[in-house]
Amino acid sequence: MPHNKTIPQVKGDFLLGNLSQMVANPFQALCDWQRDYGDLVSFRLAIREFYLFSHPKLVEQALIKQSDVFTKHYHPKKPIGLALVLGQGLITSQGEVWQRQRRLMQPVFQRSNITTLLPQIATAGGNMLDRWRKLGDGAEIKLSEEMTRLTLEVITQTMFSTSVLDKVEHIAPSLEILLRYASKTLLNPLTPPLYVPTPANQKFKQALGIIDDVIYGIIDQRHAAPTASSTHNDLLDMLLNARDDNTGEKMTDRQIRDEVITIFSAGHETTANLLSWTLYLLARHPDVLVKLHEELDGLVQGKIPNAEDLQQLVYTRAVLNESMRFRPPAGILLRKVNKNTEIDGYFLKAGRLAIFSIFNLHHHPDFWPRPDQFDPERFLIPENRRFSFMPFGTGERICIANHFALMEAQLLLSMIVQHYDLQLLDTEEVEIELAVALRPKGGIPARIKWR
Repeated sequence: MPHNKTIPQVKGDFLLGNLSQMVANPFQALCDWQRDYGDLVSFRLAIREFYLFSHPKLVEQALIKQSDVFTKHYHPKKPIGLALVLGQGLITSQGEVWQRQRRLMQPVFQRSNITTLLPQIATAGGNMLDRWRKLGDGAEIKLSEEMTRLTLEVITQTMFSTSVLDKVEHIAPSLEILLRYASKTLLNPLTPPLYVPTPANQKFKQALGIIDDVIYGIIDQRHAAPTASSTHNDLLDMLLNARDDNTGEKMTDRQIRDEVITIFSAGHETTANLLSWTLYLLARHPDVLVKLHEELDGLVQGKIPNAEDLQQLVYTRAVLNESMRFRPPAGILLRKVNKNTEIDGYFLKAGRLAIFSIFNLHHHPDFWPRPDQFDPERFLIPENRRFSFMPFGTGERICIANHFALMEAQLLLSMIVQHYDLQLLDTEEVEIELAVALRPKGGIPARIKWR
């Protein structure tokens, strides 16, 4: 098919292109450019050129039909974005390394295995609710901080059989620094390289050192007591005991570190955002909260849901799905165009980066009636939403832990709303902040009220 259509170019500065808009508010820029220029847009950030994809059909053609052309962007000598933090973990690696690691880790996240983790998730949720009880009725919290603390505890307990609550005051802010910096290096090519001792670079290195100390501490702890580790049967055990199919060699501690930090950071960040946004949206939509209470009061009646209960909590699942549509925890996917190609009559140049905006897909008016309205009822009607709804990505690189994350979120949400109502301290709508994930700016100050 001849490529005869021209990709709209976002108007910008002669030297820096569209950098000023991106630096000012990356989330708003990506939304505005789709609205003003269309579903496939070209833009430039100084020396780095991008395509912005915002249509399900284009996503399918790129990520499914041309997945060999739209590949992960990883350069070991010049890492940018998440690669600075995660190294060659499952999210950033490619080729044989990615295939081997995915094959190795897949069994941990099979449905039959993740249901056995429900008691540990419930324990972490129960501990948080107990702590809220001690704070007292009417206590003020920041929802994002509470959910981050909760999901950090869940991920370390379930995947690595250890607790990080004693270090959470250092871990949570360090992870935030790392993710913000990773986002900045991706969206601003003028960010000084790490060897330049700027305050931001020093802060990043310090934060990475704190997280690495925690991760290597977990690995060293398991190395020191190998006989006890056989009783854990967790993800860390699988990583430590894995051998290369061809050479028989075990993974180095650096490889294990990359996978641990990938699960550690990605595994808690997205679920923390999902729970934060969901609780916020429920507080703003009391009619939805009433229906959620009705389902939980009728089916669960104050107890902690088990695996069978979760299957029956249809409206609870619809609330979470609509929350992920309305405020997707992962805001964008990034790929590199590794050779000249054509999509839907448009010519795309090799070497450019492609951003797939999950938010834009989830709010596309051609696929979502009243896209700016929070309405869980839409997920009670079975529809084919492939590529128009992809909170966990799509294709072979879909999030390995998607079933685990949904089960965790459903269990924790049902525990929280059965016991507490949350009152927002600010009536203004919370601003969205893009730092790899879509975060609620300001952390959502709220008051907890015993139900």
